[in-house]
Amino acid sequence: MLGDISDVYRCEGAAEIVGFGVAFSGPFVMRRHLESLSFYLSATECLVEGEGSGVVLASSTPLSLWGGVDPDRGEIIDRHHPLCGEGIAGRALVIPHGRGSCTGSVVLLEAIHAGQAPAVIVLNRVDDIIALGAIVAEEVLSLAVPIVVLDDARFAMAQAAHLITLHRGRRLVLSGPRLAGLASVTAGGELGHEPAPAIAANDGFPLSPADRRCLDGENGPTAQAAMRIVLRMARLQGALGLLDVTRVHVDGCIYTGPAGLAFAERLAAWGGRVRVPTTLNAISVDRRRWQADGVPDALGVPASRLADAYVALGAQPTYTCAPYLLDGPPQLDEPIAWAESNAVVYANSVLGARTNKTPDLLDICIALTGRAPSSGYYLETNRWARLRVDLPPLPAADESLYPLLGYVIGAYAGDRVPVICGLDISSGEAPSALKAFGAAFATTASAGLFHVAGVTPEAVDSQTALGGVPPEASWAPTMADLRRGWLELNGERGERVDLIALGNPHFSLDEFATLASLCRGRRKHDDVELIVTTSRHVAGQARRAGHLATLEAFGSRIMTDTCWCMLQAPIVAPSARTILTNSAKYAHYAPGLVGRQVRFAGLSTCVTAAVDGRLAAAMPAWLGE
Repeated sequence: MLGDISDVYRCEGAAEIVGFGVAFSGPFVMRRHLESLSFYLSATECLVEGEGSGVVLASSTPLSLWGGVDPDRGEIIDRHHPLCGEGIAGRALVIPHGRGSCTGSVVLLEAIHAGQAPAVIVLNRVDDIIALGAIVAEEVLSLAVPIVVLDDARFAMAQAAHLITLHRGRRLVLSGPRLAGLASVTAGGELGHEPAPAIAANDGFPLSPADRRCLDGENGPTAQAAMRIVLRMARLQGALGLLDVTRVHVDGCIYTGPAGLAFAERLAAWGGRVRVPTTLNAISVDRRRWQADGVPDALGVPASRLADAYVALGAQPTYTCAPYLLDGPPQLDEPIAWAESNAVVYANSVLGARTNKTPDLLDICIALTGRAPSSGYYLETNRWARLRVDLPPLPAADESLYPLLGYVIGAYAGDRVPVICGLDISSGEAPSALKAFGAAFATTASAGLFHVAGVTPEAVDSQTALGGVPPEASWAPTMADLRRGWLELNGERGERVDLIALGNPHFSLDEFATLASLCRGRRKHDDVELIVTTSRHVAGQARRAGHLATLEAFGSRIMTDTCWCMLQAPIVAPSARTILTNSAKYAHYAPGLVGRQVRFAGLSTCVTAAVDGRLAAAMPAWLGE
């Protein structure tokens, strides 16, 4: 309990707390023995209004809610995260920001709907994905989970607190004995006695006449609701206004629970239609064959209904996590709005199109309005690199090099756009290499863009990528860093292999050609299953090229519409104890998603393991020891 107001002292102006050496630059409220601190938040610091109180669950490591949190149990499941196994329900979750998947917004929505969400979320910077989940819950379910953003000093206080309480008037109270042990704290920002006024729904934000008509309901209730959500996100991001986009890729079609389904079906029932060409991400089942695959109705039926709802809204049933492989990909500088983290990174970095890391649910709202917040990677200066990465001389390596590099560099980069120097990629291998690099980078980074000097379109050289200014930081990874990354991705060092998972992201035609050449004239081991996921579009291309016939003769299985990050039993058989994959993304997420041991290797090594039924536990020779 915090006690009553008689236990607090109010001090005005700058003050020195004798005995603790703690200086504050503005007004504050202090509890006896510095066990409680209280201050008001400005409107810009409170992303989602509300009140809540909970015992602190804190980490300095960013967290991807999708693949990192089970929304039905309210449990952190990311095996690589320091908080793995902890419950978030009713807690004050204190993390710097999110990372990884755009689907985190839907996961938070589902957790809120299931009563398994945090009581309050405290961040160190604005996070679109986390905020959007709470915004939609408020708009659609009338359920609020407040989210606040604190500067570095106050975030450190929040991490040290035992209990955090947010009052309706935006008064944030931190309490706990560890606050007294802080050596020095400077509380910057607004610390006034009265909270700043909330931002009104149409207060001074630049809207076109068409935007205003949409907001007033002239385009129907679906577009009106979508515009409200787009505008809330635009204000949260500090956007200059709204801009037109040419196309949208929707990731919210992944079934995570009843709340996301209710949201999509409500939009469809209101008669909404997308205003720009819209593609759909891989879904949770093979839409045409899930019953034959033995998928239970409890998943297959709602997953199919969710896909149907988005098709009813006018989206194309492409069902792929690699929309850049479809005909007519985005062009240089084209403003698009894509969700799905690997697709965002590929579009920005490899194609040079412009998109933010669009949270799930915001994606369909942008599609329904044709308008996106003018912020983030749409703006030239935000696309410049802030981190220079100088690679060491790399030995001759197998195909695991690029995903491993992406995984390691993404973890170091965090929210900073990097320019990678010293990575020699031939034009022939560039698409597949950058696809693998980007998917891994998007898993561990929160940034949605990278540059490779001399390779990617906005990095003719490192100076161009940096915008002609020195980098904020430089880093030279070593082979030891790559070895540590490999060990992290290889949670299991035994030789047994039961299932080989390929196609995360969806396989390209080039990857099918390479795999077919490795499998031609061979047959997999009877005790090993090899499954490749891809889109209907690419599967048709591979069939016509003869690649699928070769792979089927090898004993492979090809699945469309869905992808490994959504697959559970029976596709992942209960008897499959160890999964081998060439995807750093899947190697990271799979232990938490399916509860199996996972190994990571290059494509050629995966094929050899499929034939032999085993894989040596040793680290690849090119990495050394």
